[in-house]
Amino acid sequence: MSGPGTAVGFRQLVPFGALSASYFAHIGFFNPYLPLWLKEQGLPITVISLLASVQSFTRVFAPYAWGALSDHTGERVKLLRVSAAIALVASLGLWMPGGAWWIGLVLLLLFTHTSSMMSLTEAAMAHLVAGDWGRYGKVRLWGSAGFMVTVFAAGAWFERSGMGSFPAWAAVTLAAVLACTWWLPNVTEAPHHADHAPQGAIAAALAQPVVRWFFASLLFHVMAHFAIYAFFSLYLDSLGYGKSTIGALWAVSVIVEIAWFYAQGRLIVRYRMETWLAICAGATALRMAMTAGLGGWLAALYLAQVLHALTFATHHTACIAMVTRHFPGRLRGRGQALFTVTGYGFGGVLGVLAGGAIASRWGFQALFGAAALLGLVALACALRVQWLERQESV
Repeated sequence: MSGPGTAVGFRQLVPFGALSASYFAHIGFFNPYLPLWLKEQGLPITVISLLASVQSFTRVFAPYAWGALSDHTGERVKLLRVSAAIALVASLGLWMPGGAWWIGLVLLLLFTHTSSMMSLTEAAMAHLVAGDWGRYGKVRLWGSAGFMVTVFAAGAWFERSGMGSFPAWAAVTLAAVLACTWWLPNVTEAPHHADHAPQGAIAAALAQPVVRWFFASLLFHVMAHFAIYAFFSLYLDSLGYGKSTIGALWAVSVIVEIAWFYAQGRLIVRYRMETWLAICAGATALRMAMTAGLGGWLAALYLAQVLHALTFATHHTACIAMVTRHFPGRLRGRGQALFTVTGYGFGGVLGVLAGGAIASRWGFQALFGAAALLGLVALACALRVQWLERQESV
């Protein structure tokens, strides 16, 4: 692959854009509509929250294991192909009749192999774009576009035909992911063996206070977002909104996400990355509070979804930049994996399980109110990161 200082042509990044589009096309139908499919299987909200948390549970261990293996071998592309193939085969289990335990086992196998795919891809892309976050945004927006297409299409399809075809959607979208992994250039990065990576290098990076506070902010920020990821569709359904409206609300968030990724080359440079972390955390608290208190007002829900440009897209780029800064070179794959493990692993498990417990006892409004409080905690941690970064630059 090209070294960090080498100019990279857009043609080299097109396959990564295609993989991002296909992967998030899969996520775009799977994550919003999985709870509704599980509900149609006759499962109660507590069981649905447990099954929805399986994805986050796999992100506790799978991304770091795959990331360490990719750092050791340098074979990120081959590992992506293996992951996609096994995930496709695992998805066939959704066709088979079975109760909650069977669905849980299928999801465990599937998510173990999909949950690491973006951390492997992000590590390879960070190496190629070499800190050019405008170029990164131009590639990453194709993932957002893929998400938007399927969240709209699946919403309309399920509204008309019911949720019975959910397993077919899973198989088709994962087949597209597998096909796109074979489009990636079959190249190998220089492996980072133990003799080139001093023992304790990861521990030394994590020992920095700014890194620890960054991961704390990430944890609470993403934990708050699992109110949206796991329960937003169920919340809207409980308020009487149809599946097409649910899909439209999801799609609005992705439209503004695409707009941000397209323009971020000009916008992201206005503030330091740690400042963006604080701005995004404040926006998260506002978004969750609006969703909790104004759920009966459709216009307010659309406005809250517009904040996704800050609470996800801007936050994601700022986090990738922070990880790239503090986990350079031989630590890159594991640093990206720790980002996934901390936010979407531990944050996801805690967010979904606690969210399910809160929703089943006090309702969805209380759940989104709790998410707003988590956003404020993330803001406090992000402000600490900002202060520490300023102290280091003095």
